[in-house]
Amino acid sequence: MTPQLLKNSVHRAVISGYASDGAGVARIHDMVVFISGGIRNETVEVRIDHVGRNAAWGRVQKVISPSPSRLAPDCPHYGVCGGCQFRHMSYAEELEAKRARVEDALRRVGGLDIRVEHIAGGRDILRYRNKVQFPVGQGFDGVSVGFYRPRSHQVVDIPDCLLQPEAAARCRRAVKDWMERYSVPSYQEGTGKGLIRHLYIRFNSNGGILCCLFVNGKKLPHEEELIAVLRAAEPELLGIVLGVNTKQSNVILGETYRTLWGRDYLEDTLCGLTFRLSVPSFYQVNHAQTEVLYQKAIELAQLTGEETVLDLYCGIGTISLCLAQKAKQVIGAEVVPEAVEDAKQNAVRNGITNVRFLCADAGEAAKSLAAEGISPDVIVVDPPRKGISPQVIDAIAQMNPARLVYVSCDPATLARDAARLAEKGYSLSCATSVDMFPRTAHVETIIMMTKCGSEGKK
Repeated sequence: MTPQLLKNSVHRAVISGYASDGAGVARIHDMVVFISGGIRNETVEVRIDHVGRNAAWGRVQKVISPSPSRLAPDCPHYGVCGGCQFRHMSYAEELEAKRARVEDALRRVGGLDIRVEHIAGGRDILRYRNKVQFPVGQGFDGVSVGFYRPRSHQVVDIPDCLLQPEAAARCRRAVKDWMERYSVPSYQEGTGKGLIRHLYIRFNSNGGILCCLFVNGKKLPHEEELIAVLRAAEPELLGIVLGVNTKQSNVILGETYRTLWGRDYLEDTLCGLTFRLSVPSFYQVNHAQTEVLYQKAIELAQLTGEETVLDLYCGIGTISLCLAQKAKQVIGAEVVPEAVEDAKQNAVRNGITNVRFLCADAGEAAKSLAAEGISPDVIVVDPPRKGISPQVIDAIAQMNPARLVYVSCDPATLARDAARLAEKGYSLSCATSVDMFPRTAHVETIIMMTKCGSEGKK
């Protein structure tokens, strides 16, 4: 009879690879076990935390044969906070884990015969984020401002995070002190009661800071005192905004916004262009790596200056405006009206006239362009984590571009969509990854697909 795994039992195992969340993978008693803190080729003792029907989850209790890539974690909160997954290994090993994850997804999920040759590692693996979202909760010892414990919504109080600029820690401390001094209650997700939900901080590449408090209400007690403590804590602060979010959900962004002090936006320079960023604007969190990513997208688009390019999910127009410098014309499509207005203003701000923006989803954009007799030569997509819907894939196929450049933050949905596009007559020509999120399990991937046969436009 085959032994069974039991919760809290301890077993010896050899780590064979990595799961999508960065955990090590091993087989124990013919069951797949996901092991937090493991590194491939290590022999470890594993304590089992949970046993499911087809897999189990555990953590490294003791390393018997350590990998040369093993490091002592440089953060005292590692393992308690759920923000990072790779601080126990070298950055080179982390990059290989991410490269292999992308290749495995494209091969196993997408059924595509492709080798991911390269992953562009980050220049900086510490304090690279230009946006911070601190959940606020009530801990055993008072107010907690930090991050969620792994696989939970319990907020762990984190005085400093090595992924964030040091100014974030100063703003966080100021808000926590203000809450404690004036007994301002934190939001309780279970009951829908309380006030302060999230502290949101955005930075530009020049060090300017925009701070927003998301609250379960329309006003704050002691607003002037909050303004004073934040300004005293951080001289580079340019604005303080109140975001109203009264929905009983885990959505962060607000329904309405009110400026408490200063201005409600930042300006940043990316790829030589200037963009205005409000609190809800989508903007990649790693400035240096975003420039690497966008340059790769432009390279894969193979623009000669004669092409019409359609940029779906264009947001505030960052990729669209970069592409417009190399294309005949670019059309951006986005369903969020505020983002479309931001994109239009960003085009004016940069003096770019060969771009226009539609407030429409992909299907609507296709109909509108067809009515004008416009058919894009190249389509660029940068969808959210859930990927592209079958309806959007149908719309892309109907527009029949010669090339499709797909930027993805989730290898699994990218692989699924690439397989669907292959069914529509597109072949995967190139796949590469850019590490936008060092020390975490997230990875950005960019692929180029080309139309098979003679139907695609040249």
